Amino acid sequence: MTDALSTHEALPDPRNADILIWVDGALVPRAEAKVSVYDSGFLLGDGIWEGLRLYDGRWAFLDAHMARLEEAARAVDIALAPRAEIVAALEATRAANGMETDAHARLMVTRGRKRLPFQHPGLTETAPNLVIIMEHSVPAAPRPVRLATVPHLRGLPMTQDPKLNTHSKMNCVLACIAAEKAGADEALMLDVHGFVSTTNACNFFVVKRGELWTSTGDYCFNGITRQAVIDVARGDGIVVRERNFSLVDCYSADEAFLTGTFGAQTPVGSIDGRALPHAPGPMTERLRALYRARVAEG
Repeated sequence: MTDALSTHEALPDPRNADILIWVDGALVPRAEAKVSVYDSGFLLGDGIWEGLRLYDGRWAFLDAHMARLEEAARAVDIALAPRAEIVAALEATRAANGMETDAHARLMVTRGRKRLPFQHPGLTETAPNLVIIMEHSVPAAPRPVRLATVPHLRGLPMTQDPKLNTHSKMNCVLACIAAEKAGADEALMLDVHGFVSTTNACNFFVVKRGELWTSTGDYCFNGITRQAVIDVARGDGIVVRERNFSLVDCYSADEAFLTGTFGAQTPVGSIDGRALPHAPGPMTERLRALYRARVAEG
């Protein structure tokens, strides 16, 4: 497909060729930023991460992102450094790169380096490794995204809880590949009961008869932008329903959009080849304005 589109499209920025990246306590040039092949994240996807966005000198929803990272670390038994140390590393990376706004940071923590290339956590011989990639980044999707429903499901918590933001993303990668093979940009994923859950990379909303619908949250990623949209919508008198709904409901929706730290609210143009009436529509634009105001409040 020649016009494939990622939900993380950004304007080209030559400054990103010379960024400094935080790797395990040091700032190093992009070309020299490396981790060991024995690193748990490389070997096993054994790590957790957060994506953060910089607006006018402030990291949006920083406390919520740090709390989510800490919860994930406890869940997977990684001994995370104190919050103040992580935020200091984040700020040191920002300052070293001269970034004040329109920047995106991917903050990653792996269990550490292994002494043998096997699974058991007891084989880890170092402290957890912290890596921060920070880029100048202005979202620039040139058109609404196209979604295709795929057979890959958002699974049960006892297999891999979708609320965990871990490095183990193969299920989502396979879903994205399936969507691309179907001529779409991103995958619409169902839960184990056949209800609409999320996409492979973002949370998902539809607009129906003036109401905002999203999944129950039981099988989708615990999105901070998702929750912010729900909060600002309810604060502005919009009816929000966190509920089970089906593909039939999606096909007859008035609007749909995706939420995520990078793109905020990305409009959806079609689902399984069915064009939506509005992309973006009035509700999406209204929520974009409300969200921008919420971010500006700090």
